[in-house]
Amino acid sequence: MPSRKLLFRSKLLNEELGKRWEAVERDIDAVDEERFLNTPLESLSDYVEKKYRIEPLLIHVDEQTLGHQEADIEVRRDFRRDIPDREDPFLVKGTRFTFRVPFSGDPFLLDCRPSTHNLSPPAAEVVGSELRFVYDDTSQDVESVRRSYDSDLGEAIRYTRWVHAQVQDFNTSLGGRARQHITARRDRLLKARQMAEALGVPLRPRENAPTTFAVPVVRRKLVPQLPPASSGLFKPEPSLDLAQYEQILQTIQNMALVLERNPSAFAQAKEETLRTHFLVQLNAQYEGQATGETFNFEGKTDILVHSEGRNVFIAECKFWSGPKGLSEAVDQLLGYTSWRDTKTAILLFNRQKDFTQVLAKVPETIKVHPNFRRQLPYHSETGFRFALHHRDDSARELILSVLAFEVPQ
Repeated sequence: MPSRKLLFRSKLLNEELGKRWEAVERDIDAVDEERFLNTPLESLSDYVEKKYRIEPLLIHVDEQTLGHQEADIEVRRDFRRDIPDREDPFLVKGTRFTFRVPFSGDPFLLDCRPSTHNLSPPAAEVVGSELRFVYDDTSQDVESVRRSYDSDLGEAIRYTRWVHAQVQDFNTSLGGRARQHITARRDRLLKARQMAEALGVPLRPRENAPTTFAVPVVRRKLVPQLPPASSGLFKPEPSLDLAQYEQILQTIQNMALVLERNPSAFAQAKEETLRTHFLVQLNAQYEGQATGETFNFEGKTDILVHSEGRNVFIAECKFWSGPKGLSEAVDQLLGYTSWRDTKTAILLFNRQKDFTQVLAKVPETIKVHPNFRRQLPYHSETGFRFALHHRDDSARELILSVLAFEVPQ
């Protein structure tokens, strides 16, 4: 009879999943420091998820097939037979039945014992992506062959379900755990750089710093590539951190309340007039660093906030004219943002009716834009936040907040 082995037995699945997570951490920590800091967190996390996600086992019972052939069958262990010498082989003619059941998923799982298990794991021959259950018969006992096969197949399916539960937990938690580890390393590296800068001694560039990251080969599947990013020296930009970004947006929203509470004063105001009122409020907060109609990159942007000689906030003001107009405003804003500009906004003024419908169309419009990456959490009744990639660099992300306001007529 062909060799059969007990499945789901030789390794502990818990230990194998633990080793896989250790490999995830090593992979994250092995990325060159500059490239690591220059790659967006979500891009790194997506790379890790694609590379280390485990393909669950699935037994395709609906595709099972049966083969049979005449064979010389060893029966010396059959004590119902009168065999004078049981030390030597004793062969009789019979039939060998081979049930072939295809499976998909990572075959290493067939060797792993799940946390939930019993004392009767199935036995089968593993050939490529098939499980082969082989039974020898010398008495033409159909029921006996059928019972043996049903029992082994049933145990294989039962074990597959137990394994699937643990693998599913690993896959579900993989992205979140990867982001935590990436964030922890990023924070650690940035704090080290802040300490180094605080020491006041010029920093020496690292010699022989790698410029690329070689991804190890993963068995049986195409290897996800590490997201493209600059491997040059990373230096935090003088851009506003998220808390300051929120302060600017809050200042803008406070000004919007003034618009709503004084309808007669703004009923005939044009886009330029509204922009000026926002600039007045911003300059009161940021000491004259906010300007309007300022040239930046490829055109004039409506609102620009400077810090240490660089741009840290860019916004466009637009009256709602429909999804096409909003999409064009995004294109316009992207044209004004250089590689270092990462925090942006669109102030959307609405003088039409059905403000609720306008709000519903904002995310629909942004999500179909070619530079859209994902929608971000943002707690506002009339505001939305998105991650987009820069127009000329898909590895560089920027934040876009769209704030919609009801402007009186």
